[in-house]
Amino acid sequence: MNDFGKLDLGSNDYPFANLSNLVMVAGHSVYTSSSCGKVDKEDSWVLEAYQKHPGQAATFVAHIQEGVEIVSKDDGALLLFSGGETRKHAGPRSEAQSYWAVAELKGWFSNEESVRWRALTEEHARDSFENLLFSVCRFRELTGKYPQNITVVSYDFKEERFANLHRTAISFPESRFFYSGTPASPSSNEAAMKGESLVRSQFQEDPYGCKGSLWRKKRGRDPFHRSIPYPNGCP
Repeated sequence: MNDFGKLDLGSNDYPFANLSNLVMVAGHSVYTSSSCGKVDKEDSWVLEAYQKHPGQAATFVAHIQEGVEIVSKDDGALLLFSGGETRKHAGPRSEAQSYWAVAELKGWFSNEESVRWRALTEEHARDSFENLLFSVCRFRELTGKYPQNITVVSYDFKEERFANLHRTAISFPESRFFYSGTPASPSSNEAAMKGESLVRSQFQEDPYGCKGSLWRKKRGRDPFHRSIPYPNGCP
């Protein structure tokens, strides 16, 4: 993937061939409530033990809104909510579809009608590296080319992981990579920073998450044994 932005497979066969920039919102949980009034409540999401802090759900919603707002200011951008069917207790619902549904329930697509048709999902990622890599692959499936620019939306404390470790792992140019970070919930910030330091060191040793604890964590986030399709659409 060293020739980002150079490969164009023609415009006739791709529904979004006119878009050139990727905005990716990294998923963190699955939304299960049928009430749009509860999207900010923790009991509306399937949370891991380390995520069960007051205000955690509101941080997911902030990421969703941030992604919509960024794309609303860029007519050439494709918005991808990224995240697979990672929670067994949530059933076969993906993080990505959850985020798209929350944006719809909140009415943000109605406020930004031009964004709705440019907001899609990437539904196979099982960790942050795959959020980035698979979203690039999904972008190529939809546009016939690699993104000219990438903007990632996630927590501010994960910027080093995405902007340096993951970006370098896929050889994407630093000058065309942007990051929009939002704060963690105050009640979880200290634990989040400690956990992030550990995960970052693991990705430094294993940039693609293919062994050890990163691989075990990834496998644990695939309870329905989904096959990864991107080698076909994005060799």
